[in-house]
Amino acid sequence: MQPNRRTGSPGNREATGYFEQVVRSLGFVPESAEIPCLDWSCRGCSLTGAGIEYPIEASPYSIGCDIDAPLVTAATREELESRDCSNRILLLTGALTAEQLMPKNFTFYNPDHHRKLYELLERKRPQAIIAATRRNPESAGALYPFPFINDGDLTIPCAHCTEETGARIAPGGDASFRLTIDAERRESSASNVIIRTDHGTPMRTVVTAHIDAYENTPGATDNAAGTVVLLLLAELLAAGHRGGAVEIAALNGEDHYSAAGQKDYLSRYGDTMKNTRLVINIDGAGYRAGATAYSFYDCPTDIREAAVSSFTGFGGLIEGPQWFAGDHSIFLQHGVPAIAVTSERVAELVSRIAHTPEDRPEIVDCRKLVEIAEALAELLSKLG
Repeated sequence: MQPNRRTGSPGNREATGYFEQVVRSLGFVPESAEIPCLDWSCRGCSLTGAGIEYPIEASPYSIGCDIDAPLVTAATREELESRDCSNRILLLTGALTAEQLMPKNFTFYNPDHHRKLYELLERKRPQAIIAATRRNPESAGALYPFPFINDGDLTIPCAHCTEETGARIAPGGDASFRLTIDAERRESSASNVIIRTDHGTPMRTVVTAHIDAYENTPGATDNAAGTVVLLLLAELLAAGHRGGAVEIAALNGEDHYSAAGQKDYLSRYGDTMKNTRLVINIDGAGYRAGATAYSFYDCPTDIREAAVSSFTGFGGLIEGPQWFAGDHSIFLQHGVPAIAVTSERVAELVSRIAHTPEDRPEIVDCRKLVEIAEALAELLSKLG
């Protein structure tokens, strides 16, 4: 497994190429259009002051820098408003960094207070930003420290550190600090891979999973496992399982700041949403602990009953709580009912494993992936 399947990386293109190769071998004709996107690499990051080197990390997609400047600290928006940040390194702490900022141009969810904070940071024009972040699984998964800013559209160098390191840096005040980020943004490309069956049914069912992974994680449950389910389902459909009109979509960008694949999908196929009866999204599935969990979103009675009837025959599937931080949300925003498939212990995945090197193949039970594919084939047969 490639160590990096971030959107636009060589490992990501290898993954989409493999997916396309497999579905072609099953007799499908995949759609796989090139999508412009930004790739990024970092060779190192350091912060020193008064002869002390502090452990920090470059924030994903930060531009590079080599800066010698005094430090200014802000823990609240009011403090930031009052600080002179020009020609200084800005250390953000406390309430300001409690949750990860959405990228400034993110289409699908962008709270007003996030956008206003970006506007304030750009107006203050610090030479660089260092964010001291606390643990927050709901906002950033298991990462600690988590990158407060993950944005290829911001032109201020950004780094992050633990809350404890931030407390050590803060007393430095007007002392000179040197921040070095050896990073590079590169123009690149990626692709979604989409296949379809069409038995003359006017309404289609979309089954999707994101094929990309977070930077520097194997992404076994997030989301190689979901991609494997798509391939298993494609194999079942190719073998003759009746499923009506079905679209299988490996989307590319759920873990990328720009969601490039999701935006491209809507640009190309948004007008077909009115002909989409249901979307089924697979993300975080296959975890060895607990069962597989499915949840419903705005599903009419006939779809809900068909799903429960289909899934009940498989002992490893149970109904679980709703969660909205996945690609089914972009379909919900266009009025398409959804079923999301994940792990019963998804809270454990998010708080301990998601977006870290611990998301390895060993934590996946492949038998669960086979069961999910067979259960979805059964549901598609009923809907067809």
